[in-house]
Amino acid sequence: MKLRTLLLLFLAAFVSGCGLFGGGGRGESSRTTGWEYNAEETGNIPYVSGYEQEPGPGLVFIQGGTFTMGRVEEDVMYRWDNHPRRVTVASFYMDETEVSNQDYREYVHWLNRVYPGDRQKINSALPDTTLWRSELAYNEPYVTNYFRHPAYTDYPVVGVTWEQANAYCEWRTDRVNEQILVSRGVLQHDNAQNGENVFTTNTYLTGLYDGTAGEKPQENPDGTTRRVKWEDGLMLPTYRLPTEAEWEYAAYGLIGNTDGELLTDRKMYPWNGAYLREDSRKEKGRLKANFVRGRGDMMGMAGALNDNADISAPVFSYDPNDYGLYCMSGNVNEWVADVYRPLSFVDVEEFQPFRGNVVTEYRRGADGGFVRDQYGRLVQDTIADYRNFRDGNANSQMVESGNWNSEEGRTTKDMYIQYDGTGNFSSLISDEVRVYKGGSWKDRPYWLVPGTRRYLEQAKAQDDLGFRCAMTRVGSPQGF
Repeated sequence: MKLRTLLLLFLAAFVSGCGLFGGGGRGESSRTTGWEYNAEETGNIPYVSGYEQEPGPGLVFIQGGTFTMGRVEEDVMYRWDNHPRRVTVASFYMDETEVSNQDYREYVHWLNRVYPGDRQKINSALPDTTLWRSELAYNEPYVTNYFRHPAYTDYPVVGVTWEQANAYCEWRTDRVNEQILVSRGVLQHDNAQNGENVFTTNTYLTGLYDGTAGEKPQENPDGTTRRVKWEDGLMLPTYRLPTEAEWEYAAYGLIGNTDGELLTDRKMYPWNGAYLREDSRKEKGRLKANFVRGRGDMMGMAGALNDNADISAPVFSYDPNDYGLYCMSGNVNEWVADVYRPLSFVDVEEFQPFRGNVVTEYRRGADGGFVRDQYGRLVQDTIADYRNFRDGNANSQMVESGNWNSEEGRTTKDMYIQYDGTGNFSSLISDEVRVYKGGSWKDRPYWLVPGTRRYLEQAKAQDDLGFRCAMTRVGSPQGF
């Protein structure tokens, strides 16, 4: 009886066009005026109901919630920069795996095709493979092979800076949204695009991209055609680096440790328990992640390799956590979006904690039109910088004398005393230093705990540091 009632309700909803399946067509009326939506006689008032976001390629859904962020074991580094605090993270999407060499090669391939003569543009995106080089180790083969050889196609990309990771996210956003419009028949693939006439999500939405029209342009109810608008909900939000809170929340995968609203077991790692080896009968003794087991032991004894990886391992190695995410501990460290501050746990909000907000707006020319750079991207100007919010106070100084607040033009470098080349102390903290997390193939187990954190200048890279992308979820946390 209950099933029959549900079927009748769905049938009625479908027939009446209530928008349960992303509708919002003719026949629906405004509760404000009674005027019909999307009807020519009432001025084509736009309305789309029942929108449900589709995950972008490579992403899995991370249902948000509350968790205790921060240290879960002894602070062996004595940094006191990660005290536990209760926060809430909104639902979002995250890459199933770390970005692989193949994923990143697609980016480089696209740059070579679209900007064939611009070596500066292309070289700025290349990973720094020389980071594999060591004065007292024979790592030269990795310098030549790790990024380009097919043997490492499915290995995580490393040697990329935080800035390069962000550029990749921006490029990926544009290619995914371009493909959505192509698959809908709105556009055709334009392999000849170059210079300023390159598809970006923003230039298309602002009417600046002149691409090749497809066979099914977006239609108005009166039969006329138009460009797709953001309000249509066809294109996806931007790919981006996850915040530190998002990354840590996703790594723990606590969705598998709840009974109603009760958290039955906290976690030290992305898996249950405090052990690093499998305890199941079939896989007993196998390590659950790629890390350094002991001094000089990168992979174990011949015939019984403990993690089967001398350096990093393919991105689908080991078991995923309860969200379906691979290698959230070990393999390679991963960049996150946050600017590093020792006291962020005191300053940030309880909902969606993040330090690093820089608010921008698109620059307009004298004629009021948007300004583009030589690569067709809209130029952005900073209108607000919150990276130092609640951090620029006298108590944040690392020196006892003087009042940092009383002098004009002081910056983060002045507050934290950067190294000046003459032997003076440096904190290495600035607005260009970012957090990274997760532990790697060359780290001890302490760094595999998602609550631990380290930092590095955003223009630097390491041979064990990669990244994965995230995407904001719009609408309800899990759908209605």
